[in-house]
This record gives sequence, structure tokens and C-alpha cells, in this order.
Amino acid sequence: MAARLQVSPALYYCSSFLPVLSRQARPHKWIIRRFFSNLSLSRRRTALALSGQARRGFSFQEDNFASPADLYFEAPLKIVQYPDARLRVKNKRINTFDENLKKFADEMFDVMYKTDGIGLSAPQVGMNIQLMVFNPAGERGEGEEIVLVNPVVHKASKKTLLYNEGCLSFPGIYADVVRPASVKIDARDVTGARFRVNLAGLPARVFQHEFDHLQGTLFFDRMTEDVLDSIRLDLKATWIQEELLEISGCSFTGRKTQRQAAFWERIVEGN
Repeated sequence: MAARLQVSPALYYCSSFLPVLSRQARPHKWIIRRFFSNLSLSRRRTALALSGQARRGFSFQEDNFASPADLYFEAPLKIVQYPDARLRVKNKRINTFDENLKKFADEMFDVMYKTDGIGLSAPQVGMNIQLMVFNPAGERGEGEEIVLVNPVVHKASKKTLLYNEGCLSFPGIYADVVRPASVKIDARDVTGARFRVNLAGLPARVFQHEFDHLQGTLFFDRMTEDVLDSIRLDLKATWIQEELLEISGCSFTGRKTQRQAAFWERIVEGN
């Protein structure tokens, strides 16, 4: 998740994060929305989606674990950009907690800081495993570095809030997304220890953005149609650029998934 988050003044609720948001957010003119019905529908859908995930809990297939090959990586890591198919692939759980995993988490923090991010998921660096890192401060040596392995949403608040989100996999694209104000999650740390934690404010927002990546969900999937319309041309430009790179043999996107093809009409054609 890019560090360029903005919160509507009417919905601002956590003063401790104001310096972070002010320093890292890009300039933005707030527009009074006329599509309250669409926004309300988006909020209900977001809350229902997370509630369903919370009810499922740890109900994963036991054989859906990452193999040694899945955990192999080469440094330095690079950010995977949309529409790379790896952003839509199902990500595997981790049951090997060793020095290699710790090194991978460290490398993720390195690339996150270098790209001005405050959160990053493994699929965003081409690794389809369930691991995320984030630091709401966005600066090495400041704030708290958090590593979550195999995270699961235990409970999400009914209260929702609107933020202007960006994403490292969508450089230069920002739009409003509605998400629950707080979440309770179960996860493991980088050593394999299980824990449960409550997140609110900016940490909750960053977690949900990165958690979506682990489910193969992208931030525009959470947008209302009117918000999606505002970035449709940017998404189309990103897609076309990747297509040209692939044709020239300079892209690592690979074969597109059926899910990508299904979203093409909605995103690019505007239907």
C-alpha cells in the first residue's frame, strides 16, 4: 500500500496519525459527493465481505501450504505492478518459519521504504504466500515494524470510514475506498508464534488493504462505480502500457488469469 493516504476532514478520527497523513499524502481537492446511495451500498458490501471472512476463520485446506520453491526469492525485490497476474493468484499459507523467512520480511521492508510505502504484501513482490509487512510511520527507525503471517480477520467493525488510498502496484493512482474502522485479527509473527490483535485507525486501514492483496483482491474492487469511473482512464493506461511491454518481451506479467479477463470489461470498457 502506498503511503499516500488521505482522510476526509469530516471523517477524520485519529489525531495521532495526522502528521503521517499530512507528510505522505499527495495534494487532493475534496469533492462533495452526490452519489450517497452508491457509497452506502459500497459500505454494506465491504462490511459483509469482511464479516464473511471473519466467520470462516482458520478454515483453510491443510495442503495449501507453501513449498520450499514457493518461499525462494532473490534480492533485491521488485514491486509487481498491475495488471500482473500474480496480483490475482491464490496465495499459500506458510508453515516454515526460518531465517529465510526473516530475511524475506527484511527485504520487503527495504523495498517498501525505498518506494515510499507504509505497507506491502508478498504478492506485490511476486511471492504468492500469505505474508505482509507494514509500518504506519513509513520511515525506517520510526514507528513500529509489523510482520503478519497467515492473517485471518476474526471480527470487523460495522462502522466504516472513507480514505483516499494509493497502492504501490498502481503508481500514481489514488481513489476513495470505504473500509471498516477497526478489525480484530488472528495471525502468526515471523517466528511462527500465534497471536490476536485489535487494529484501529491507520493500522487497520493498512492491514485491510494488504489483507485484500493476500486474497487476490485489489483496491479498485472495493470502489463504487462513480469512484471507479474517476480512475478508469488511468487503469486503462496502465493496462495498455503493460500490454506493450509484454509484446516487446520486456514484461514479466505472464499469462493473464480468467479473473483478470472478467474484470477487463468493467474496468476498461466502463460496463
